[in-house]
Amino acid sequence: MKALQEGLRQLARYPSAVAGLVIIAGLVGLSIYTVASMPLSEGIRLWRGSEGVWLENPKNAMPRWVNLFPGVNLPETVVLSTTASPGLKRVEALSEDLKQVSIAFAFNYPYDDFPQEVSVFLEGTYEERRPNVSLSWKTPDGREIRLGERPVRAAETYRLSQDARLQRRLGGRAPEVGLFADPGAEKPVPLKGTYSLIVEGLLFGESDDLDAKLVVYGKVHGLAGSDHRRRDIMVALLWGAPIALAFGFLAAVGSTVTTMVIAAIGVWYGRWVDGLIQRVTEVNLILPVLPILIMVGTLYSKSIWVMLGVVILLGAFSAGIKTYRAMFLQVKESPFIEAARAYGASNLRIVFRYMIPRVVPVLVPQFVVLIPTYVFLEATLAVLGLGDPVLPTWGKVLEDAYSNGALYNGYYYWVLSPSVLLMLTGLGFAMLGFALDRIFNPRLREM
Repeated sequence: MKALQEGLRQLARYPSAVAGLVIIAGLVGLSIYTVASMPLSEGIRLWRGSEGVWLENPKNAMPRWVNLFPGVNLPETVVLSTTASPGLKRVEALSEDLKQVSIAFAFNYPYDDFPQEVSVFLEGTYEERRPNVSLSWKTPDGREIRLGERPVRAAETYRLSQDARLQRRLGGRAPEVGLFADPGAEKPVPLKGTYSLIVEGLLFGESDDLDAKLVVYGKVHGLAGSDHRRRDIMVALLWGAPIALAFGFLAAVGSTVTTMVIAAIGVWYGRWVDGLIQRVTEVNLILPVLPILIMVGTLYSKSIWVMLGVVILLGAFSAGIKTYRAMFLQVKESPFIEAARAYGASNLRIVFRYMIPRVVPVLVPQFVVLIPTYVFLEATLAVLGLGDPVLPTWGKVLEDAYSNGALYNGYYYWVLSPSVLLMLTGLGFAMLGFALDRIFNPRLREM
C-alpha cells in the first residue's frame, strides 16, 4: 500500500500523467457503463440488425446536439402509434359486421427545415375481407390534403416520400416538402404549427382491427447520429471502448510478458538457447506485421481473437528481446544471483523469482505505451475491411464512413466521433507512459 501511495505521489508531480489518468479513467468508466447497460449480444444484435430494427431512425442524421449551435434548428423524428397510445384510436360500430376506425395523429412542427421523409405503417387484423383505409393530411393553416385510399394487408407500409402521384398533386415538390411548405412563401420554407394525419378505416368483421403508426423522420438523431442503415452510431462508439481497450491490453500484456520471459530464459541458459532466440528474433524483425495480418484476415479468418493471437505471436520475438537481454546480462552477474545459486535454487526459480522482477519496473512504461499501439492496429485492420465482422468497433464505423463517402457527402460527424475517441485513447496512454518512464528511468529526470 505504501508503494502504491508513493507511486501516486510521484505521478501527481507530472500534470501530463494526471491528465492521462483522467482520460484513461473516463475510457474505463465508459467501458464499464457499456458492459453493464448493454450486453454484448444485444450490441451485436443492434449493430447487425437489418433496417427493421432501426425502422424509426432517420438515415444519415446528424447528432442532436448540432441544434445547440446558433441558427440551427433541424427537425427531430416524430413517432406516433396507436399501439403505444391506444387513446388515439376511436372505434364506432356502424352495423353488426361493419365498424369504423378513426385515428388522429397530431403533432407540433417548430423546425426550420423539412423532414427527411414521412411514412405510415398500417397493421390490419381481419378474417375475410381486408380493411379499407383512407388517409388525409391537415396543415396548421387549415388546408386538408387527401392522400388516398387503400386496402390494408396484415402489414402495410405507405411511404409518402415515394408516392409519385402525391408529388404531382403537390406541384412537383417532394411530399416531405410539399406537405410542410408554407403556400404563401416564394421559396419553400416549413410552415410551423400543428399538423395532423387522419386515418379512417372500415372493418368488415366483428373481430377485425386496425393499428397505425406515423413516423416523420427528422434530420438529427441521438448523441452520435445515424448511418446509412439507420443504425445509431452510439452503439458502436459505446462497445468500441471495451473492445479496443481489451484488445490493446491483452496484446500488450501477451507480447511484453512473453518477450521478457523469452529474453530471461535465453540469457540464463546461454549458449545455443540464447543463439537460437537471437536468430529467430532477427528473422522476425524483418517480417512485415501489417501485411501478414492482412493476409491472415483475407485467407483465414477476420476474428478479433485470431488477430490477437497472431499479434502476440509476432510480438513475442520483437526488438524488445534485444533490450531485455542487455538488462538481464547485467542482472545475471549480480551478487544476489550468485547467492541464489549457492543455496541451490533451481534454474526456473532464479529466472522467475530473481531475474524478471528486477526488470519489471522498466516494463511498465513500455507496456502502457504499447496499449494504444495495438488499439490503432485493430482500428487499422477494420478500416481496411479486415475487422471482426461481428463486433461493433470504432474502426468499423470509420470503414462504413469511408465506403459510403461520408466526408464527400458532408457527414463529418460520422468520421469525427470515432476518430476523437481513438486520439483520446492514444493521448491518454502516451501522457501516462511518458510520465512513468521518467519515474522508473532516473536518467530522464535530469533532462
